[in-house]
Amino acid sequence: MLKTLAKRYFNLFSEKDARHIAEILSEEVVLNDWETTCSGKVEVLNAIQSIFDNVESIDVKPVNIYCEGSTVISELIITINNSITELVVDIITFDTNNKIISIRAYKGR
Repeated sequence: MLKTLAKRYFNLFSEKDARHIAEILSEEVVLNDWETTCSGKVEVLNAIQSIFDNVESIDVKPVNIYCEGSTVISELIITINNSITELVVDIITFDTNNKIISIRAYKGR
């Protein structure tokens, strides 16, 4: 089930759909990536919207998804503006209500 929720998050991210992403985030969500650290649903959504505003397109493709307990680890290929490709690992933790409580993203080299 959590793998499916993670895939939904990646699809919504690819669609630049902050409104529906908001529905799957916990109020206490924390985001840590190579550019920002923020906490709380409003701040995390602002950070996500900033990404959306600064790219014409973004395509998130899971290569592998692993689930252990309440944590999903995903190896991703992210294509930005149909030209820049990033290799990223997302570690997403869900709370007891199956809402995302933590997103940690690490960019490959």
